[in-house]
Amino acid sequence: MESQAKDKQGTMKAVRQYEFGGPEVLRYEDAPIPDIGPGEVRIRVHAVGLNPPDWYLRDGFKILPPEWQPKLPFPIILGTDVSGVIEAVADDVKDFSVGDEVYSMVRFPGEVLGNSRAYAEYVTAPASEVALKPAGLDHVHAAAAPMSLLTAWQFMIAQGHNVPNPLQPKQHEPVPLQGKRVLVNGAAGGVGHFAVQLAKWKGAHVIAIASGRHEAFLMDLGADEFYDYTKVTPEDIIRDVDLVVDAIGGPSTGRFLRTIKRRGALFPVFGLGAGGSEEAEKLGITFSTTQVRSSGAQLAEISGLLDNRTIRVAVDSTFTLADAHKAHERAEKGSIQGKIVLTVQ
Repeated sequence: MESQAKDKQGTMKAVRQYEFGGPEVLRYEDAPIPDIGPGEVRIRVHAVGLNPPDWYLRDGFKILPPEWQPKLPFPIILGTDVSGVIEAVADDVKDFSVGDEVYSMVRFPGEVLGNSRAYAEYVTAPASEVALKPAGLDHVHAAAAPMSLLTAWQFMIAQGHNVPNPLQPKQHEPVPLQGKRVLVNGAAGGVGHFAVQLAKWKGAHVIAIASGRHEAFLMDLGADEFYDYTKVTPEDIIRDVDLVVDAIGGPSTGRFLRTIKRRGALFPVFGLGAGGSEEAEKLGITFSTTQVRSSGAQLAEISGLLDNRTIRVAVDSTFTLADAHKAHERAEKGSIQGKIVLTVQ
């Protein structure tokens, strides 16, 4: 049965925008509470995790080719990652109840241009994309996990879907990690710090690359070696790697090919415009990327690892929902250690 919250008050606080642009376009204001649909739950949001697609959408996906850039009806609400409490369930939802504490990556990427998003006091989500929140995590740390951890998981452990990736003709397949040498570039960021931990959990020797201020943080997470890219050029030094997870990716990712053994693999997390695929084929190296997709089942599977702290969640900084523009300003400064999170009062 639905909660009566919407009947008592038809509006909520949300962060909306009416044009593309910088952090200044984000406006904290009243918005309608989203209606619940078949197969959905409505979540009273306690915290929201920020991710790169948030600022990509905020500025109109300028990183994409013009034909891929969205044409949206404004206003829009950004965000995908939430932790909160279920406030209503549709009649056909049997696996969740009002009062359940849950976390989710909502409608990504299928409805990435949707208008019932996470920078808000309430969000609706398909029940299939929701999982019970790890009991050992507070809402801030739970909200910081979904997209980044699912990305690392789907690249390295199990893709969990067979939806074709428009950036490559072949299906992405994770590779065995036990006893392998795994290099993680951008190791201190959202995806990177989870990739380090997943590789270590699976028995790999982990080489982390980040700026020097992150060294102690990454060694504490389990990295076996650390290279400060501001002082050395890692790809000129490191050799005989089985897998490179480049959490930064993009045009320069091909520089890591020289570090990889024949029959090794290079996984650029940001696959758009990633350079090196043709050279990789000549060298006998697998070059593969994928698109993270929402999965309540995988979040439920991962929950135990978060609960027992096999996988730890690092929070760079927190901001209130009303200060979402400040959170985006923080993101633009870079050198993020873990994740940025919005708290919802």
